[in-house]
Parts: sequence; structure tokens; C-alpha cells
Amino acid sequence: MGHLDPGERITRILKARLTEAHGVPMICDRWGRGVYWQWICWVPEPNKKAKPLSSGYNFGSAKFFVALERDEGIFQSGMQIERAPVKPAKDDWPTRLEKDWDWNVLLRALRGKELPRILARLLREGFQVRAGAFSSLLDFNRRSWDPRACYRAAQGFPADEWGGFQLFWPMTEKEVKATPGPEIIDAVMAVFDEVAPAMNLCMYSPCLRQRGK
Repeated sequence: MGHLDPGERITRILKARLTEAHGVPMICDRWGRGVYWQWICWVPEPNKKAKPLSSGYNFGSAKFFVALERDEGIFQSGMQIERAPVKPAKDDWPTRLEKDWDWNVLLRALRGKELPRILARLLREGFQVRAGAFSSLLDFNRRSWDPRACYRAAQGFPADEWGGFQLFWPMTEKEVKATPGPEIIDAVMAVFDEVAPAMNLCMYSPCLRQRGK
């Protein structure tokens, strides 16, 4: 929503809650039309600053995010990691995938044991995963989950395209409208708490607190 007082903005509320929860500064970024956002992220600053090649921008870092998928009527909250083109087209942004991007950590983690185990558990609880080129993301739920297929989707899309990986909890438009604002914030923070262990496994310099640790 737009035209809110600073203290009512989801950007500031969640930034403060995340900073308190993890004890590290968060960098907020967003995308939308005017004051009406469609995608907001919070990047853990220590992980971003640790990158020797890519500390100057947010693309290379794992992030917490919320988004409005208007066509699907879904509100998403969870974690996201992007991959820039390996070979950008001439008319595209000059940004390209670097060795210190969290995307590379994600790919290694998908071939390990711990991250697929965490993802399988979260999918059984109702989370969803999307991976691949942003133009054709492949969806995974508890029935369709296959870590090898997820790795192939993440690793195999064209070198000149932008893509990513998302682990998120979906809320329908009906559910969002029926939930008071403070409860939405609590629900999003609960989601962020659940995805933090997976996010740590995908970071160049893990820096998030996890429950019980």
C-alpha cells in the first residue's frame, strides 16, 4: 500500500524486526510502480560487504523478500537469490555473474545433503520453490520436489538471461484481506525465521541467527 506514514511502512517495520532478530544491519530495496510496491527485499549487510568483487550492489546477495504476484493473486514471503547473465546481451545491463555471488553457493548447496533436506521439510509444510530463468521459472511443491531437477533448472537456463531461486510461503488474496496488518507482519517474520537456515547455507558469508543457536 502507498501513502503510509514512515512508522506504518512494511519496509521499516520488517527491517527493524529483522535487524533485531539477527543482530546485523539489513539493506532494504524494492521494486514497484510509484508508491505502490510489488517486490521488497532485505539484504543482510555483512554478507554483502564480505564480497571482494560484488559488494557494491545487491544482486549478488541472498535476501529476504515479500512480493505481490498480481496475476496469481498471491502474496509471497521468503528468500530469493538472483543470477545475472553470464554473457549479457548488448542491450542488457552490464551486470554479470561473478565468482563471489551467492548464486554459486546455492548451486553447490543444492548438490549437497543439508539444503535439499531443509527444502524437502519446508515443502512438506506448505512452502514452495521456484528456480530457473525469470521468464520461465520452474515450480516445486511437496509432491513435485526433486533436488536434481531443481539443480538442473537453476544451473541450465540460458547464459544471457536473468534468473533466480525463490523459497517462499504463499498467501492467497482472500487470506491476506482477512488478516489484520500486525498479524501479517508476524506471519512474514515467522516465514523469515523458517527460511533462515536455508539462507545461511546459500551465503558467501553466513551471518544469520537461527532458532536455538
